[in-house]
Amino acid sequence: MTDSAALLLLVLMTLFGAAGGAMLKLFSSTRKLKWAACGLAAYGSGALLNIYLLRLLPYTLVVPANALTFVWAMVLAKWIFGERIRAVRWAGVALIMGGLVLLAV
Repeated sequence: MTDSAALLLLVLMTLFGAAGGAMLKLFSSTRKLKWAACGLAAYGSGALLNIYLLRLLPYTLVVPANALTFVWAMVLAKWIFGERIRAVRWAGVALIMGGLVLLAV
């Protein structure tokens, strides 16, 4: 597997984690089991990808990259739940992204 494909899977892993949390939040407000099932499936997929990526990439990249989950969570909170995100949180997102760029080089 190429490094770029592994990095793409790394991003996908974090997206699954954030999506899982969003779906479980939807379950908590709607009590529709489909959201719980999808949320758990997303979390599980993210966890399995994490284990797989630990075989391909350095630990010092995979584990810190989990911080990208927080970025996805903010985007999903704004998009799905209409939450207002203050500037200081967007600044935090910028710092996370900057740190991840430094780790990837």
